[in-house]
Amino acid sequence: MQITDTHNHLYVEAFDNDRSEVIQRAIDKGIDRFFLPAIDSSYTEAMLSLQDQYPAHMYLMAGLHPTHVKENVEEELDHVTQNMKRHKYYAIGEIGIDLYWDDTFIKEQRSAFRRQIQLAREYDLPIVIHSRDSFDEIIPILRDETHEKLRGIFHCFTGTYEQALTAIELNMKLGIGGVVTFKNGGLDKFLSRIDLEHIVLETDAPYLAPAPFRGKRNEPVYISNIVQKMSEIYSISQEEIAAITTENSKCIFGI
Repeated sequence: MQITDTHNHLYVEAFDNDRSEVIQRAIDKGIDRFFLPAIDSSYTEAMLSLQDQYPAHMYLMAGLHPTHVKENVEEELDHVTQNMKRHKYYAIGEIGIDLYWDDTFIKEQRSAFRRQIQLAREYDLPIVIHSRDSFDEIIPILRDETHEKLRGIFHCFTGTYEQALTAIELNMKLGIGGVVTFKNGGLDKFLSRIDLEHIVLETDAPYLAPAPFRGKRNEPVYISNIVQKMSEIYSISQEEIAAITTENSKCIFGI
């Protein structure tokens, strides 16, 4: 059974002491495709190094995370643009708007999001969207920037059924992670009404560990708990969940 983790941050400091063990645990369980979204320029070398160490397993994204949009936004966006010319990337992400932590740079977040969508169009790449407390801010920008090849993933989707339909209408997949296992997460109430062709799986490791590991450091091997929960929701085998969602990821990322 092959499982794809479409979103994790294996290169961050939380894994510095046991990164190779974490990765091997996942590979041993059939989780052998890891898509790594960018944060900002300070992590670029760590991402590239990890890809060099595991070229058959690591797939990198380029982008500026909305919570890292600060005074130096132009410098960071230039770094993204220049890196696109130097290295192979499979998506622009994670990009978007975050209104949970701080809205000081909301104007800059909107602009950076729009410009990175345009960069994705230039390179014919999917986008991976961060939309914490900002779904209604993001949709108008997506509609403005829509084009025939616009595609991507709403990372860590935790919205309503209606919001799910809106995302799908805009040719976006729903990135489903640990929240689906939470007792009061809400996704399990309507997710079975969404065709599996619109869903990919993710961990967002080291964040948002699924039950029963909630509150602890997340890691890709825990995607098995997400697969199990999805199997219960859709009343099909875990093998089918893994196969369908992995195939969806291949379609999105062009692999």
